Amino acid sequence: MKTEAASVSCGKISGTYEEIKEHGNEAFKKGNWDEAIRYYVSALNLTSEFSEDRAVILKNRAAVNLKLCNYKSVVEDCDKALEIIPEDPKALFRRCQALDKLERFEEAYRDAKNIFKLDPSNKAIQEILSRLHKVVEDRIIENTQTENKVKQMFKYAFNMNEDKEKREKAVSNLIVLCKESRGATLLLESGVAEKIQQLMKFETNKEIILGCIRTIGQLCTDNSAHTKKVISVLGIPWFLDLLNNKNEEHVNAAQHTIQMIINSLTGITKNKEQPDPKLLEENKSEIDTLLTCLLYGCTSRTISGLARDAIILLISRNVHWRAVNWADQLVRIKGLQRLMEVASELPEYKYETTMEITDSTRSLTSGCFSRIYENMYSDESRKYFLENIDDFIKGKLITPETENKVRVVVALTTLLLGPLDVGNIIVSRDGMMTMIFAMADSDEVLQQRVACECIIAASTKKDKVKSIISCGVNILKKLYQSKDDGIRVRALVGLCKLGSSGGIDASIRPFADGATVKLTEACKKFLVSTSKDYDMKRWAAEGLSYLSLDAEVKEKLINDPTALRALFDLARSGRQDAVYGVITTFVNLVNAYDKQEVLPEMVELAKFAKHHIPEDHELDDPDFVAQRCTVLVKAGLASALVALAKTESENSKEMIARVFNNLAAQQELRGLIVQQGGVKSLLNLSHEGTDKGRRQASQALARLGITIDPAVAFSGQKNMDVVKPLLNLLRPDCNSLENFEALLAVCNLASMNETVRAHIVKEGGLPKIESMMYEEHEMLRRAGTQVMTNMVMSPKVVEVYEGENDRTKLLFLLCGEEDLETAKAAAGAVAILTAESKKCCEKLFTVSSWLDIFHMILAHTDTDIQHRAAVIIVNVISMDKELAEKIIETDIMEILMAFTLLGDPAKEKVSKVAQEALNAAKKWNIIKAASD
Repeated sequence: MKTEAASVSCGKISGTYEEIKEHGNEAFKKGNWDEAIRYYVSALNLTSEFSEDRAVILKNRAAVNLKLCNYKSVVEDCDKALEIIPEDPKALFRRCQALDKLERFEEAYRDAKNIFKLDPSNKAIQEILSRLHKVVEDRIIENTQTENKVKQMFKYAFNMNEDKEKREKAVSNLIVLCKESRGATLLLESGVAEKIQQLMKFETNKEIILGCIRTIGQLCTDNSAHTKKVISVLGIPWFLDLLNNKNEEHVNAAQHTIQMIINSLTGITKNKEQPDPKLLEENKSEIDTLLTCLLYGCTSRTISGLARDAIILLISRNVHWRAVNWADQLVRIKGLQRLMEVASELPEYKYETTMEITDSTRSLTSGCFSRIYENMYSDESRKYFLENIDDFIKGKLITPETENKVRVVVALTTLLLGPLDVGNIIVSRDGMMTMIFAMADSDEVLQQRVACECIIAASTKKDKVKSIISCGVNILKKLYQSKDDGIRVRALVGLCKLGSSGGIDASIRPFADGATVKLTEACKKFLVSTSKDYDMKRWAAEGLSYLSLDAEVKEKLINDPTALRALFDLARSGRQDAVYGVITTFVNLVNAYDKQEVLPEMVELAKFAKHHIPEDHELDDPDFVAQRCTVLVKAGLASALVALAKTESENSKEMIARVFNNLAAQQELRGLIVQQGGVKSLLNLSHEGTDKGRRQASQALARLGITIDPAVAFSGQKNMDVVKPLLNLLRPDCNSLENFEALLAVCNLASMNETVRAHIVKEGGLPKIESMMYEEHEMLRRAGTQVMTNMVMSPKVVEVYEGENDRTKLLFLLCGEEDLETAKAAAGAVAILTAESKKCCEKLFTVSSWLDIFHMILAHTDTDIQHRAAVIIVNVISMDKELAEKIIETDIMEILMAFTLLGDPAKEKVSKVAQEALNAAKKWNIIKAASD
C-alpha cells in the first residue's frame, strides 16, 4: 500500500511520506544521525504495517543505527524489514554487519551465506563470508574445548572430596568462563546454577563460597535472559538468604550479585545509565518482587547487621530511577514504616525481637530516606511521605512507655540527618522539643545521649537554632559536666554547632569571645585521645566540622599535625557515621563551600538600609587557603578523600568532589593528588551524586589533565574513562572557567593517540568542541580551535569534515582571527585536513573571501602562520590540477616566489615550503601556461 499522499506533523516535522523520507536521507548523507532518526521515525508513522515503504524506512533507520553503533537496534529493524521482504539483500547485509559486531558470528554467517546465494558476484560479502567461515569453524573447535573445560571444572568444583586447591582453582575458572558470552550460555545449559545451589547448602570453604557467589553475579551481568534463567532456578529469596552472613567480603559479593540482577532486569549498564523501558515492561514482575523482598528483609529479626546494611544500600542505590518507580511503590506498601523501625533500633535494647544493626546502619538509613524523599516529585506524594512518618510516630507514642519515646527520638534524629524538611516538620509538632529537652534533663544516661544527638541534628535551621540556644544551652552545659564521656562529647558537639551558627561571617559570634577556641581545644582533646573509643573520636570530628567555619580555628587545626593525623585515620576507617564530620571539616579548611558573590553596590544598599553585611576574616584570604591546601595534601589528604569517597551519601560525595577540586586548583599539588590515588575516585565521583558534585569532580580531573602528561595522570583505561566527564563540562550551563579548563585537558588527551581521539568522537565530542570554537569568549575560541587541531589528525574527524557541511569553511575563516594563537591553531588544522583530503581542499574555495584569507595569512607577521599558510597551498596544489590552476590564476605564486628570494634566516622554513609549492605547480605543467 503506497502512502505518498499521506502527511504527518510530529513536532517540527511535517510533510508527505516521500518528503520526510528524503529529508531523512539528506540528514544521513550529511552525517546528522539524530536528525535522520527523527525523520525516519516520523516517516514510519505514515506507513502501514506490512508495506514496502515501511521496510525501506526500517532499513534506512538500521543504516543510521549502524553508524551510531546501536547494533541491537539494527538487528531489530532488519528483523522487521525481513518479515515484510524476506530476502532483501540490504536488510540482510546490515543485519549481518550488526550481528558480526555483537559477536553473534553464527547468525552473521547465516546472513552472509544468504546474501551470497542472492548475489554471488558481491565482492564485499565474499570477504565477510570468508572471514566469518573461519571464525565459525574456530568457534566450533573452541566450543568443543569449552565443553571439555566445563566438564573438568564441574568435576573438581562440585566434588567436596577433591583436593582443596584444585576445587578453588576450578571455581575461579568458572568466573573467568562466565565473562565470555558463549561460556556463560554453556554453563547455564550445563546446570551450573543448580549445582551452586546444592553446593552452598554444605560448603564451608570461604574461597569456594565467594567464588560461587561471584560466578552467579557474573552470569547475571548485562544479560537479562541469563538473569531470568538464574532467578527461575534459584528464586529471589535465595539471594536474600545469601546476604545473611557476618563476613563482610561474603556480604559485599552477595550485594554486588543482587545489584547485577537489578541492572540486567532494568537495562542499566556502564554505557547506558538509564533503564530500558522495554526491559522494564518485560521484567516488571521480577523487579517488583525484588523490591518487596528487599523491603521486608530490611526489618527481618534473623539477619545480620551487615546484611541489613546491604539491603538498605541496595534500596538507596536503585530508588532514584523514575522509570523503575521504586520510590512511590515503597511508600505505597508502607516501606517507610519499616525503615523507621530500623532507624529507631538501639543496641541497648536487647530482646528476642531485636534487630541486629551496625555502627553504619543509621547513617545508611538516613541516606535512604533522603533518596526516597528526593523522588517524591509532587506535593501530594511528599504529603503522603510525611503522613507515613507521622503514622509511625503516633503509633509509638500512643503508649506512655519511656522506651517508645526514646525510639521515636532516635528515629527522628536519623530522619533529621536525611530529609531535613520532614524532620523539621516533626520536630515542630507541639510538645516534641519539650519531650526532647525533658529527656536531656533526665538522670538516665541513655535518654541524655539520645536527646543530645537529636538536639544536635535539629540545630540546623536558624529559627530552630535560636529556640535551642534560648532553651537548650544550659542543658547542654550541664550535660558537659557529666561523668560519662559519651554524654560529654555529645554535649560538646551540641555547643559547637550552636556556637558556629554564624557560619563564615566573622562578625557573628553567638557565644562570648574565646568560647570557640575553648570548644576547639576540647574537641581536639577527644579526637587525639589515646583511648580506642571510636565513637568519641567521630563525635569530636563532628564538633570540629562546625567550629572550623571559624578562620582562626582553621589555622589552629592546620598547625596541629596530631589532630590532622587523627582526622585522616577516621577518614580511612571506612565507618559511614564518620564521613559527614570529617569531610565537612576538610571542606571548611580549604574553603570548598559555595560562597555567594556580593556586589559592591549591594553592600552600599545594605548599609543604607542598615542591614547586616557579612564580613570575611583575613585568615580566609586566598594565600592562607592555598597554604592550608598545601599542608593538607602533603600530610595525605588526597588518600583520605579516596577512602571517604566510598560513601553512599550524595551530599558527602559532592563535598569530597569540592575538596578535590579546590586542591587541584593549586598547580603544585596536582602530582601529589595523582600519586595518592585521586584520579580513580574522581572518575567515580564524576558519574555519581549531585549535578554540582559531578561538575566539581570533572573540573578537578580537567585541572589534573592540564599540567600533567595525560599518559601519567590518566594511565591505562583511565584515558578513555576521563573523556566523558571532560566533555560534560563543554555545556552552555557550565561557566567559562569550567569550559576552558576542560578544553585544555581534552586538547592534551587528543594529542595522545588515535584510540583516544576516536573515543572522543564516539562520545559526541566534536559538536561540543566546535560550539566552543565559535564562542564570543576569545580564550574559549582559542582553546576550542587548538583541540580541533589535534582532533583532525583522526581519519574519523577528516571524514566528518569531508561531509556535506560547512565545518571546513568555518575552520578556514578562523585562520583570519585577530587572536594570534587562534589563527595559528586554525591554520594548523586546515593544513592537516588539506594534506589528507581532496574534498577539504575543494571546500576552501567555497569561501567567498578565500583569496583574502590566503593573502592575510601569507602576509602575517607571525612566521608560524606564514609557514602553515604555505603548507596549505602546497597541499592544495599537490592534490589536484584544477585546484592548482585556481591558485595559479591569482598572485599567490608571486608571493611564494618572493618568499624563496628573501634569504631571511628567520623565514627559512617558509621559503623551503614556498619552493615546494612552486615545484608542485611545475609538475602539473601549468606555471608556464599561466605566464603565457
